[in-house]
Amino acid sequence: MHTQLPDSLCYLNGEYVPLPEAKVSVLDRGFVFGDGIYEVVPVYGRKLFRFDEHMARLGRSLAKLRIANPHTRDQWLERCRKLIAAFAERGGATDQLVYIQVTRGVAPRDHVMPAGIEPTVFMMVSAMKPASGEQRHHGVACISARDFRWERGDIKSISLLGNVLARQMSADRDALETIMFRAGYLTEAAASNVWIVHEGALLGPPKSEHVLEGIRYDLIKELCEECGIAYNLRPIPEADVASADEILLSSATKEILPVTTLDGEGVGHGALRGKPGPVYARLYEAYQRAKLTQAI
Repeated sequence: MHTQLPDSLCYLNGEYVPLPEAKVSVLDRGFVFGDGIYEVVPVYGRKLFRFDEHMARLGRSLAKLRIANPHTRDQWLERCRKLIAAFAERGGATDQLVYIQVTRGVAPRDHVMPAGIEPTVFMMVSAMKPASGEQRHHGVACISARDFRWERGDIKSISLLGNVLARQMSADRDALETIMFRAGYLTEAAASNVWIVHEGALLGPPKSEHVLEGIRYDLIKELCEECGIAYNLRPIPEADVASADEILLSSATKEILPVTTLDGEGVGHGALRGKPGPVYARLYEAYQRAKLTQAI
């Protein structure tokens, strides 16, 4: 089946071209090794949300792969804004996602990192597909699984086969996400960070090589301080997730989203079992306020 590609403008190695016309070498190390990193920056009303935090994480991921950052902060900003404007002016949405990918570049196939090659830089935009009103009102279903991915979850790598397999597990069961555990402790979901609420406090896994430090880690800490909600990062056993008062997902597209069933069982206790909880409601409203003040 042939999939029609959108003809929106993209950026590739210094040029702005329609997406279907963008081409890279088959010897690009991103293609043959998955040797590269990516970022996804949310855009609200044509403004980039927490842009500097995304650029800082992009820089950390590049440094861990020993790839020099090919652009300055202002160069990245200029390229993002040009793509955002072009997409909106062609009739696209003003709430968008900017996808940025940097690979090590093109070289003969060899596992050793070659020196002195130019990184491949690719950027595109797409319409943001936010969670539906029904998902926010009723919450979403998730399943659990062993975290079988590689050990360096802290790198936002384009090598996402483990995440693809994990996400397909939930899709096969009509669930939104796969919440994963390594050695009996919560790590993250296939494409989201995971939080639990226990006795009114929001708990998340500590930052480590097994967990991608989502941009929402620091944002949610700020929102908790604003709302007077206790916030703590600590190892979270699987049993604590199963008995949590609330379970939340966070990501660029989901923002904050309540999980109301896990492996077919209702999340929470008493009258709130299987329903979005009060901590989610407060954080969601605070998140909406942040979108108005933290975008450039």
